[in-house]
Amino acid sequence: MSKILVTGGRGAIARGLTSLLEAHGIPYRLASREPDHPDTVHCDLGDPATFPGALAGVRSVFLYAEASGIEAFVKEAVAAGVEHIVLLSSSSVLAPDAADSPLAAGHLAVEEVLLASPLRTTLLRPGAFAGNALGWAWSLKSGRPVHLPYPGSYGDPVQESDIAEAAFAVLTDPALAGRAYTLTGPQSLTFQTQLAILGGVLGRPIPFGTVSREQWKSEVDGYIPGPYAEALLDYWAAGDGLPVELTDAVERLTGHPARSFDAWCEDHAEAFAA
Repeated sequence: MSKILVTGGRGAIARGLTSLLEAHGIPYRLASREPDHPDTVHCDLGDPATFPGALAGVRSVFLYAEASGIEAFVKEAVAAGVEHIVLLSSSSVLAPDAADSPLAAGHLAVEEVLLASPLRTTLLRPGAFAGNALGWAWSLKSGRPVHLPYPGSYGDPVQESDIAEAAFAVLTDPALAGRAYTLTGPQSLTFQTQLAILGGVLGRPIPFGTVSREQWKSEVDGYIPGPYAEALLDYWAAGDGLPVELTDAVERLTGHPARSFDAWCEDHAEAFAA
């Protein structure tokens, strides 16, 4: 089978995907902006000079969305003989204001360039990652309440392992390629409910406090740029009290129902240990 290039080599989804490829004896090349292993090639999706070496001999690509270099990447991919690209996009591109949102605009721009190219393109559009809950670990370890600007905002936490399996499916089964898939977890859960589930797994209640938008922005200043913080707040505000529409795309691609947030919490309980 032709070699598969997996970008974003330090990410959980890329690591899960390469584990599946290796287990099935499928040749691949792992790429990263900051290679941390001798077998990982250097590929900075914002630096076209790194594209030729990464794409040589490749026929399929699992691609993280980086708008700044996408046109050059497509040009080099076509020249290298790449036939299929699987893009890790985002369900945020489906919002009416996607083109104007810092959360969605980059993903949307990459989608548009790929769909206008001669490359066969498959779009994976996950919603909220279950792993986002790791952002609460610091508060839990320090004994402080988790601060939430919109505790009643709904999400659809999907496990990164399910996204990796979905990517494996569309990369290895041509019948599944060339489509767009919106990937969700099995439940629509508010942040408050997610904390309750996590607390149940950890065996202790997790206190939280509702904070203003301005207070939350001040707390994440230096970690999340202002425009992205505002976009996140708007996204959560839009989902406040409004359950997320779920899909069965994970089950259709992987053959099993999407894994629950409860299961994710059980698998990652050590990350929240004091």
